[in-house]
Amino acid sequence: MSLGEKPTPQDIEVVSEQLGRPARDIVGIPARCVCGNPLVVVTNPRLEDGTPFPTLYYLTQPAATQAASRLEAEGKMAHYQERLAEDEEAQEAYRLAHESFLATRAQLGAIEEIDGISAGGMPTRVKCLHSLMAHSLSVGPGVNPVGDWALADTPWSKDVCSC
Repeated sequence: MSLGEKPTPQDIEVVSEQLGRPARDIVGIPARCVCGNPLVVVTNPRLEDGTPFPTLYYLTQPAATQAASRLEAEGKMAHYQERLAEDEEAQEAYRLAHESFLATRAQLGAIEEIDGISAGGMPTRVKCLHSLMAHSLSVGPGVNPVGDWALADTPWSKDVCSC
C-alpha cells in the first residue's frame, strides 16, 4: 500500500499547471506518465485549511481526466454499475478495492468525518470514473475492477505521452 514517490518541487509545479490552479496538500505521486510527469497524486485526507478530503488518489494529467470525462459522458458509469450487479466476483473485488483504499489512506491519519468513505462510489456504486481510474493507475491492474474496465475502454493510455 504505497503512497507513491514523495513529490518534488518540479512535480508540484507540473501538477499546478495541469490543474490550472495551485496544487495543494500533495503527499505522493503514485503514477507517472512515460515522460515522468505526474498522472495521479495522493492528497492528504485533511487539507491544510482543515477540510476533510476523501479523494486520496487524484487524477491530474489533462488527457487522462478528459478520457474519464468522455467515458462518463458516454454513460459508462451506468454500464459498469450493471456489470457489477451481474458479477459477484467483481463485486467482491470492488469491496476489497474499497478496503485497500481505506487502509492506504489510514497511513496518513484518521479523519473522523470521512471514516469508512472511500471515493468513486466504492464499495457498491460507480460514481466517479476519475477517482476509480486514478486508483487503478496508482495500485496497478487487478485491484479495482471498475477502474480497470474504464482504463480498458478508453483510447487514452498511460504508456503514450500526451502531456
